[in-house]
Amino acid sequence: MPRSNAELYGFQSIHHPVRWARKERGTDMANRDPSLMSGLKCRCPRCGEGRLFQGFLKLRPGCEKCGLDYSFADPADGPAFFVMMTMAFPATAFGIWIELAYEPALWIHMITTVPFLLLNCVPPIRPIKGMLIASQYANKAHEARFAVPTKTSARVPQSERRGPDLDTCSAAK
Repeated sequence: MPRSNAELYGFQSIHHPVRWARKERGTDMANRDPSLMSGLKCRCPRCGEGRLFQGFLKLRPGCEKCGLDYSFADPADGPAFFVMMTMAFPATAFGIWIELAYEPALWIHMITTVPFLLLNCVPPIRPIKGMLIASQYANKAHEARFAVPTKTSARVPQSERRGPDLDTCSAAK
């Protein structure tokens, strides 16, 4: 007989032994996936030793230590988006606080708020880009591609096809 609603409906209780074992082992990022930590350090996600970047944000063609080809990596605008979304609130709050507390001239905002914004947005872009690349490597994420049918595949007879016949459709002509 179930002792609680959680057991009655199949939910795990809070005192489940597997959950406690996970907490005792430690679930910090380094224990979960070392490739993510190497991404934060801007190192190769496979070996953790080779450098990931050629310049500030330019990705190298491959790892100089293990030879991993970085052509799979495409974080696109992800790093900039995450940095802007996390730093927009503190930078805006800082500018509003200065405005409400001191009512300074515009040039004071230019020498206080703009450097605050730049110092909070530019440095984290590189490690976040490295972490996104390492995450793509760890999850085997690649660009989506359509399968190209081969000539050896059997053709489906006209009687078994679904949908309109494109040969007789006037819009297809």
